[in-house]
Amino acid sequence: MRVWISGASSGLGESLARELAARGCHLAIFARREQLLEKLRSDLVAAHPSISVIAQTGDVRDRAQVHAGIREAEGRLGGIDLLILNAGTGDSLSPEKFSAELVERITAVNYLGAIYGIEAALPAMLQRKSGTIVGVSSIGAVRGFPMAAPYCASKAALTSFLESLRLDLWGSGVRVITVSPGFIKTPLTDRNRFPMPFLVSSESAARRIVDGISRRKREIHFPRRLTIPLKILRCFPGFLFDWILSRTMRGKGYRKETGSPATPAARRPFG
Repeated sequence: MRVWISGASSGLGESLARELAARGCHLAIFARREQLLEKLRSDLVAAHPSISVIAQTGDVRDRAQVHAGIREAEGRLGGIDLLILNAGTGDSLSPEKFSAELVERITAVNYLGAIYGIEAALPAMLQRKSGTIVGVSSIGAVRGFPMAAPYCASKAALTSFLESLRLDLWGSGVRVITVSPGFIKTPLTDRNRFPMPFLVSSESAARRIVDGISRRKREIHFPRRLTIPLKILRCFPGFLFDWILSRTMRGKGYRKETGSPATPAARRPFG
């Protein structure tokens, strides 16, 4: 299988690359940090000499760079069977320090970066009548959570887009999978200053995701002890949801736990 992964230099993306390489996949790994990418490529080739690994330095916010990366992967690997849109970021946002620039930056990475990848890879998949598009969203997409408006909104946009795309591609041979994890231990979530229940290692998360892809699941969400209750919250009336969250998070020192409004703390609240 030929795979293109964004956000592959560390965290979940790196773990996905290692898991897929162990299963014999040929990879194109895309991220901004060239040194980390090259080290990962060297590690993968040394551990699995039979696979091809292409390291691509680029920023998912740059449409042209994403397109160029996917064109190169298609040319050198002979096509892309599996597109994993993993790049993501986040930051806390308080009303006192509201920043449209912050919202734009997070939206550009979490949402538009995925759209650029789909735009580049989808035509060849449609022509072949095969392929899988995997978008790494978050369980944080189910409702808006305190201090995480840009992150939750960007992930909600991605989840809705993938849901619509799945319907549009029905019968085309191209599958769409949404990944909605809870908290995953990565360099980004290491910055969080609040409790992260049922925290999952990036290695465990990668195995669950790859297993879910192999089983052709529509949505992959974990750990279920966290994701199922949060999905149930989506069904609560708005006033009840607001009351519960204000009592459990904001009402019990949520800001104190996450830092002052002037000090962003939660770089990636979920996933």
